[in-house]
Amino acid sequence: MTASRVLVLNSGSSSVKYQLLDMADRSRLAAGLVERIGEETSRLVHEPLAGPGAAAGRREQLGPIADHGAALKAVAAELAADGMGLDSPELAAVGHRVVHGGTRFTRPTVIDDEVLAEIRSLIPLAPLHNPANVTGIEVARTLRADIPQVAVFDTAFHATMPEYVARYAIDAATADAYSIRRYGFHGTSHAYVSRETARLLGRAVEDVNVIVLHLGNGASASAVRGGVCVETSMGLTPLEGLVMGTRSGDVDPAVVFHLARVGGFSVDEIDSLLNKKSGLLGMCGDNDMREVLRRAGEGDEAASLAFAAYVHRLKKYIGAYSAVLGRVDAVTFTAGVGENAHQVREAAIDGLAALGLELDPRANAERSAEPRLVSAEHARVAVAVVPTDEELEIATQAYALVTH
Repeated sequence: MTASRVLVLNSGSSSVKYQLLDMADRSRLAAGLVERIGEETSRLVHEPLAGPGAAAGRREQLGPIADHGAALKAVAAELAADGMGLDSPELAAVGHRVVHGGTRFTRPTVIDDEVLAEIRSLIPLAPLHNPANVTGIEVARTLRADIPQVAVFDTAFHATMPEYVARYAIDAATADAYSIRRYGFHGTSHAYVSRETARLLGRAVEDVNVIVLHLGNGASASAVRGGVCVETSMGLTPLEGLVMGTRSGDVDPAVVFHLARVGGFSVDEIDSLLNKKSGLLGMCGDNDMREVLRRAGEGDEAASLAFAAYVHRLKKYIGAYSAVLGRVDAVTFTAGVGENAHQVREAAIDGLAALGLELDPRANAERSAEPRLVSAEHARVAVAVVPTDEELEIATQAYALVTH
């Protein structure tokens, strides 16, 4: 029996998302979420998607789950109940989402003690994410020490950016001393979606230039030339770039100095303001695009302004990345907002006919879970909607690494 299953783990500070996939046919066997870890109100939702357990549907547990160790043991028990436990000889690897790989990790990597120590050393670059990623790895290694644990990094896909793109124009010695450069994030999504866009167009990845717009609560854009990232909107952290649900995106750096000197804000208060109280939330009080659209449709001025700012930033990046790429074959929308909010796609593409971008209004308004083109038939540049699948991308990269 050839081991072909990969368990994908995405460990957050108080949650674990997981999927079990069979890479023999790229099918999902199970999926779930443990949330509110460390609280009395912890919750585990498990959904078997194949095998005898699938007929019974999703299961839910409520009650305290003390820590990530207990959470992963609970996940293992749920999988075992469906005959797909972590002790299965069919399990080939565990793939871990790791947010920040710095300059050291530019491809998926089998985790050993040295690699884990280096991931831990990157915590200052991703203090909200890497600690939880490390915890998930440590626990998973104790549960199945005999199979490869693979780290797949959000930053890796963007490591191909030219040095003149990745560098900030600040004192070079200071930048080097503190690892200050543009890393980019959402890399697994941008990698998957750019490749699937080429497939949708019926062309080789190497022949396609695409602008990917990953629009969720966090949002980022990338310029991908022939399958290789040459520019992305997020930088040292996920704060730079587009207007997001709660993040400001691009601001004049002197805003920080002004708030400190004139407003008396501390560094932590400014951090919280720009990351958690800005973006759509800061401008109109809602970070859910559905609510912003509803309010704007009813004439709410704050929501209308927030939506206009969101769309304007998108247009700027589409134009900028068109210049960077020179030739654009497709602009692709993905993630929760990109896949589902047809109004965002319509507003972002409106007025860009000079760049070869025009929508088919009927195709754009239709809802579908499938990859599809929503551009006008005569448009020079395709506009696509491609549902992202970061778990499948992590599993694909992890499985390729351990089987080749």
